[in-house]
Amino acid sequence: MKTVLITGASSGYGREIVLHFHAQGWNVIATMRTPRAGVLPDSDQIRLIQLDVTDPTSITAAFEAAGPVDVLVNNAGIPSISVFEGTSMARVREVFETNTFGVMATTQAVLPRFRERGSGVVVNVTSSVVLGHMPLSAVYKASKMAVEGFTASLALELAPFGVQAKTVEPGACLTTNFAANATNGASLDELVPAPYAPWAKEAMGSFTGQDLFTEESDVAETVWRAVHDTTGQLRFPAGPDAVRLAQAK
Repeated sequence: MKTVLITGASSGYGREIVLHFHAQGWNVIATMRTPRAGVLPDSDQIRLIQLDVTDPTSITAAFEAAGPVDVLVNNAGIPSISVFEGTSMARVREVFETNTFGVMATTQAVLPRFRERGSGVVVNVTSSVVLGHMPLSAVYKASKMAVEGFTASLALELAPFGVQAKTVEPGACLTTNFAANATNGASLDELVPAPYAPWAKEAMGSFTGQDLFTEESDVAETVWRAVHDTTGQLRFPAGPDAVRLAQAK
């Protein structure tokens, strides 16, 4: 029976990925910054482990506790919505610490095991912002584009050892807490400098008024497909809006 370790498993895409792999009979290690009961079903095939991807000590402890894994899904991330001029450099660093450096750190922790065994898959969950020109996402897109570039090069390094690296690019999902988390509870008006306000309002209206959206199940199913793909495909758009953007490129 195979084992997958999933970061950021407490809600949204991460939780749905846990449920999907569990339904397929896999052992699932669900990691969260703050594990809490009741988030996931009780099962002897689901283990909860504390993991803060920005903390090296936490990463080491989590992988020691996890034992052998066949797949790493780097799903943990924090969103960010604002114009760049109104974004503090402290917030920029916070986003990159989780979305980019956290992905690199957890990946580096698992690679020796995968390389020595001659198998393993790393799936890095990015975003459809990498597929199109989207406003109010400069910092978030930069953090995810970095992971796309990282993964593309990493895949070449790992191929001689039978290890794979891929990205899954979710579209916009209205049923996650993305918007609330992206603004840290503040309104967009508080985050956007006054000169940008009319433009930002129009941009947000266009975003929320689009005709296609992604569901958590789309992302879980695409991660599953990426893990099992044998064609050498590197990038997997997830959700109808993401697929449309990918096809338009």
